[in-house]
Amino acid sequence: MKMSAQLSASATAARAHQEMFAYWASLRRGANLPARVDLQPSGIKRLLPTVSLTDVVREPRDYRLRLAGTGLYGVYGREITGRKLDEVYNSAAADYWRAELDKVVDERRPGVGVHNLGWRGAPHVSILWLRLPLASNGKDVDMILGYDAVVGSQAESGFSGIRAA
Repeated sequence: MKMSAQLSASATAARAHQEMFAYWASLRRGANLPARVDLQPSGIKRLLPTVSLTDVVREPRDYRLRLAGTGLYGVYGREITGRKLDEVYNSAAADYWRAELDKVVDERRPGVGVHNLGWRGAPHVSILWLRLPLASNGKDVDMILGYDAVVGSQAESGFSGIRAA
């Protein structure tokens, strides 16, 4: 029963990833990447709770969460909008995200992966993440559209999502 519930959650997450990717791909203009102005929340309404927008900060390169959906509060236990990676994650997790986001920016291609929430005290919970490049000029990535699907047994891990800072 537990295994089938996890497989069902993973399948649901994969479908949501496909839906978000298809939406992003539909916004492309030929070889050009979509821009932030192309996004219409109504096009991804069902996915909005765990959508994020991350600004690419230049010189030196860093990342700041411009927007984090309300569903991400439970994952991080606090509001993360407006924060840089080092303000959200411990150093190992910040390094992980910096490397993954650097690939999205440098390669101008989507990134996908799984990140375990052990650093948050929830080793049985992971996020299946998708990061999609956005570029105001169609070429230089200046923002990243993110979608996270939370999978795993939150109840078993004791992870409520709300923790004191």
